[in-house]
Amino acid sequence: MSAEKIANPVTNIDAVKLMDFASPNGKFKARLGRIGPVIGAEKLGAMITVVEPGKIAFPFHVHHELEEMFYVIEGSGEYRFGEEKYSIRAGDVLAAPTGGPERAHQIINTGDKILKYLAISTIGEPDVVEYPDSGKFLVYSQSEKGNPQSARIRFIGRTDMSIGYFDGEDD
Repeated sequence: MSAEKIANPVTNIDAVKLMDFASPNGKFKARLGRIGPVIGAEKLGAMITVVEPGKIAFPFHVHHELEEMFYVIEGSGEYRFGEEKYSIRAGDVLAAPTGGPERAHQIINTGDKILKYLAISTIGEPDVVEYPDSGKFLVYSQSEKGNPQSARIRFIGRTDMSIGYFDGEDD
């Protein structure tokens, strides 16, 4: 347990600094604000996600280590979970447990107004993230406060890119 004093364990979601996050073609586009580190959370991650109408924040994915939960603050949309699709609206709570493609998930703004939700997750590493739509995976470890972008070890690939266990070791 850390003995470090937390500057302020309270914040308002309206005070959270948002950053732009988007794919090159704009299909995936959101404004994201990390809350966990701001309030000193150590074993839980929290992030505000704001998605414009017709947009998606993240590709369809599933974590092997991190469990997520979402609370819809405002707006409406669709929750894609495994092979099912669910209508969602303000006040709904969504589960995203660990697993395989049958538990992959994605939140899509199908409404005509901003969709804002709070994402809460456990923090644990290493994590493997599968992307069933594209056949990719992400592996990361030793990140800064649960942020995969900052990981010391980070790899995105496809299973057919695998090399042999002794590759480069027996030369």
